[in-house]
Amino acid sequence: MAISKQETGKVRASLRLSRLRALARSRDGSAAIEFALLAIPYFIIIFAILETFIAFAAEELVSNAVDTVSREMRTGQITFDSTRPTYMTQTQFRQNFCNEISIIIRCSATEAATPDKLYLDVRSFTSFAAIPTTIPRVTPSDKYSDLKISDFKFTPGGPATINIVRAYYRWSIIVDLVRPYITGLRPVGSSMPSEYLIVSTAAFQNEQYP
Repeated sequence: MAISKQETGKVRASLRLSRLRALARSRDGSAAIEFALLAIPYFIIIFAILETFIAFAAEELVSNAVDTVSREMRTGQITFDSTRPTYMTQTQFRQNFCNEISIIIRCSATEAATPDKLYLDVRSFTSFAAIPTTIPRVTPSDKYSDLKISDFKFTPGGPATINIVRAYYRWSIIVDLVRPYITGLRPVGSSMPSEYLIVSTAAFQNEQYP
């Protein structure tokens, strides 16, 4: 019995439709396709979480280092009197601070002598009221302005003096997803904030050590 062209067309259309239905029901390879679509945003979020965690851990480390060196200054274990065996130059003091933060933050070979990432401001004052409470910036009105490093000194006092130890560290942010939310520093020559500024301060009065 001969089949007409019209019937043949209907059979072919029915076969195509059944194949499409079978393809729609098939789950072969769907997991791989879904993973390929979600992998990039998934890994970006994971890296963002890790970077935020590490940055905050580094901030806590710098804070602990400030507390440690401040206690050593307050008790006379670190002094700025060249006649004492506890005397430290600015470079030695910076190296000592670098040793305290070396668990996460590695100072370069020249970082102790020439600041690039880590800046320390160590000064003595006549009263606690005279201690600055703001971050020195090149443009004070711009909250993202770069640090005004010319304001940083190393003039620690002796027995019973009022002192401040303040540490600044430029923590570079890699993941773009995180950068707009935690960066607070726009280096000179850069059009957008790209570094997380770690700041830790300790203000204290030295003991009347001999």
